[in-house]
Amino acid sequence: MPSVFVSGARFASDPALAPIGATVITAADIRRAGAGNVNEAIRKIGGVYGRQSLDGSPDFALDLRGFGANSSENLVVMVDGVRLSENELASAVLSTIPVDSVERIEITRGGSSVLYGDGATGGVIQVFTRTGARQGVHGSGTATAGQFDAHDLRVNLSAGLGKLTLDGAAGKQESDNYRANSRFTQANFAGGAQYAYEGGRFGVRVESARQESRLPGSLTEAQFKADPRQSGTPNDFGSLDTDRVTAFAEHRIGDTELAAELSHREKTVKAAYEYNYGGVSGFSRVKYDSRQTQFSPRVRQLSDLAGMRNELVAGVDLIRWNRKTASDFSLADASQDSKAIYVRDEIRWDPQHNGRLAVGARREVFDKDYVDPLGMSSAKESSAQAQNAWDAQASYSVLPGVGLHAKAGQSYRMPNVDENSYRASASVLKAQTSHDLELGATFGSAANELAVRLFRHQLKNEIFFDPTIGWGTNTNLDPTRRQGVEIDAQTVIAAGWRASAHLQHVNATFTDGPNDGREMVLVPRNVISARLAWVPGDGQTADLGAQWVSSQRFGNDFTNSCAARIPSYATLDARYARKLGPWELALAGSNLADRKYYSNAFGCQSGIYPSDGRQLKLSARYDF
Repeated sequence: MPSVFVSGARFASDPALAPIGATVITAADIRRAGAGNVNEAIRKIGGVYGRQSLDGSPDFALDLRGFGANSSENLVVMVDGVRLSENELASAVLSTIPVDSVERIEITRGGSSVLYGDGATGGVIQVFTRTGARQGVHGSGTATAGQFDAHDLRVNLSAGLGKLTLDGAAGKQESDNYRANSRFTQANFAGGAQYAYEGGRFGVRVESARQESRLPGSLTEAQFKADPRQSGTPNDFGSLDTDRVTAFAEHRIGDTELAAELSHREKTVKAAYEYNYGGVSGFSRVKYDSRQTQFSPRVRQLSDLAGMRNELVAGVDLIRWNRKTASDFSLADASQDSKAIYVRDEIRWDPQHNGRLAVGARREVFDKDYVDPLGMSSAKESSAQAQNAWDAQASYSVLPGVGLHAKAGQSYRMPNVDENSYRASASVLKAQTSHDLELGATFGSAANELAVRLFRHQLKNEIFFDPTIGWGTNTNLDPTRRQGVEIDAQTVIAAGWRASAHLQHVNATFTDGPNDGREMVLVPRNVISARLAWVPGDGQTADLGAQWVSSQRFGNDFTNSCAARIPSYATLDARYARKLGPWELALAGSNLADRKYYSNAFGCQSGIYPSDGRQLKLSARYDF
């Protein structure tokens, strides 16, 4: 097996200083499972729970540790060191990243605000694209066709020209999808150039994507049972255009490493929703343009102190974001500047037992401006908020093959522009804070390993949409808590056979106020994922996966008074592939039992977004 270097404190790590408790998904894992996009790989291979998207796109709402409808705002997504999560109520769009350009994905669960800032309470997902290539020109082309008129064409090229590396990946995806009026099309491109020299590297990457979506809307329980494929909004549609350019550099001077990314992203979102009120019909249209610029310089120093390895990391994150809206109901102009400084130190002591101790802190300041001539108040609103994060981590191998670890800290989330523009309070919403605790143990080796983590997040001023206030509004909730257990296991059953599993049990409840003791909405208590891989080494591969999700509260059931719950469900997926020289032919299927189910429902037995039915796909790949 080739060595896999993962990222520790925002630097490629000494293997002895790899993140505690991280899950790593390699390019080989993605290809073997047949994941067609990054979001699917995180769900299938990483065991991360995801709820069906609302727009026909493959970008499911990912949820680490049970944050329900606001799960996307409680995890941070990074791509090559650049923050993809932004200052709005929207999931990070991962499907625009060409999956063939991905080198690895790292999932770190639990409070991570010291290194990654706003929103990293549930954890952080980092995607790393290829940064190097073999000498000469290499590449692949893949064509996929399947049910629901699905087509996927992908091509990627890489060239190693001495110290210069060039790479590019492009794709075109089309599908009518499972439901009526849910056709989705996307064209994407990502490419880069890198120059490596003794002591460092520098380069540039560009990414561009164009999406067109039909919007099928939600159903009632009765409509879902009659025909889950129907649409109540046959004429609604939307689009998303994104462009990003990133320059990066790394340089080593002795034991000191310097690194930085400078990134600029532009995004345009459009949508049209048909209405008919009192015999008057038409389309309500919305459009917004947003930009985000990020600059993240940092430094790391590795040293040996009395035989102990020490890693000191410090850096700043500077982000400027703004958005202009042009719609029938809003002309909002919003902006946010954030400035953060962080420092983290980790020492490795008693190498025989891999003793590690790390502490870190972060200070971040947010300046917000908002004005909307069509709003309830046309006056400009300006605010400044600051927040601190800290964490302490330790691990120790008490016996050969037995390791223990503990984490404690404080993470935070700031209210975004969409939450502040529709809120219950006169002033901007308060920052959400979480006191995080994790205890864990790992048994065995990399080939046969069992990891158990107990966690608790005590939240104050959780930011959430509360449907019980008037017609519903964004507010700071009474105190809430997430606590539970995660179990990861993997084992080599026999030559060529490997099994893995992930279990998450989480209890998400209010801990004070009129809802004290009641369950939070859209949070399944149990999610179990399991995979079985067969790689005999003769050009054949097979991969089988299953996931079971327990029942959960409907999205508006704050009082836990709805007589029904979103039912539990189980799904199966599989893929078989055969290599014939430079060709690979594969057959893949998702939801093989054709289960009729849903994971998103925002009302009591209403507001239902059905999940996809069974789909079979054939693909052919050519490597050169």
